[in-house]
Amino acid sequence: MRVGTFVLAAQFPGQGQGEALHRAVRSAEVAEEAGLDSVWLAEHHFVPYGTCPSAITLAALLLGRTRTLRVGTAVSVLPTAHPVALGEQAALLHLTSGGRFSLGVGRGGPWVDLEVFGAGIEAYEQGFPDSLDLLLRWLRESRVAGEGDRFPFREVPVVPRPAEAIGETDPAGPEVVVACTSPKSVRLAAERGLPMLLGMHIGDEEKAQMVALWQRCAREAGRPSDALVTAPHVSAGVAQIGDGRSEAREALLKAMPGWLKQGLDAHVTVDGRARAMRDPVAYTELLCGLHPVGTPRLCADRLAATSERTGITRFALLVEGSGDLATTEENVRRLGTEVLPQLG
Repeated sequence: MRVGTFVLAAQFPGQGQGEALHRAVRSAEVAEEAGLDSVWLAEHHFVPYGTCPSAITLAALLLGRTRTLRVGTAVSVLPTAHPVALGEQAALLHLTSGGRFSLGVGRGGPWVDLEVFGAGIEAYEQGFPDSLDLLLRWLRESRVAGEGDRFPFREVPVVPRPAEAIGETDPAGPEVVVACTSPKSVRLAAERGLPMLLGMHIGDEEKAQMVALWQRCAREAGRPSDALVTAPHVSAGVAQIGDGRSEAREALLKAMPGWLKQGLDAHVTVDGRARAMRDPVAYTELLCGLHPVGTPRLCADRLAATSERTGITRFALLVEGSGDLATTEENVRRLGTEVLPQLG
């Protein structure tokens, strides 16, 4: 079982953006010190929900500051990026980090980001499959030409090529993971043989159903049988370790609702469409119930149960839910030193 952290660089009420980013960087550094497997970085624009606008840029910084930690994006929002530019950056990080980089991609939301970056609502609603396929071709082939209406270009050489890796680097190129929130996105990932990143807002039963659907779609697409069993899906969640369950829950219930309300309220749709908002307190309580929040023993049991029910063995856990730097650092250390050893 591989346990890592999920970092949003969340800006809690009363905090500055620099403070949020500093906490994000420190939590990753402490994760390596504590023996965790990975850190996964979120990307958001124009909202305090997350103050990192470029997950791949922050990944580059953290890969330079660490030596063993796997660093991934969760996710780089593909509709607002050029797939070739993102592929070049991913190949660069893959080659220079010794294969420690994972590229997580997703569709994002119908936010004003699409207007600012000139992508338009079409890129969000229809363009994700074509963008993903162009990205994958860039990471796997030596020469690529752009096809279709959005990214037409003549054939050009791929530089640097991920397959030029030396030493311990995976010659297949950087791992690509797809954020999946619907049957359509599950099918998209399965047909391409790509592992899924499943969100923290759903529980074990729904994640197990999505894994089963992925396996069925991958089998129908002719994927090899061993890949169906060993696909390294990632389960996102929340982790807060305390000496008692009530203590851990209180740390999150005191801080997360204010952050969620401030952050989610700031999202603006690109086309004025109505959107339903979660109740911040109810959502925090839901997350506390779904994920490892409590004593080290409880947290270990919760992770083991999720793995048994879903077949997923990789976790990306939000550790900054208290909003406090010192508490976050302690939470990460306890996750590595008190929970991880109980998982074998």
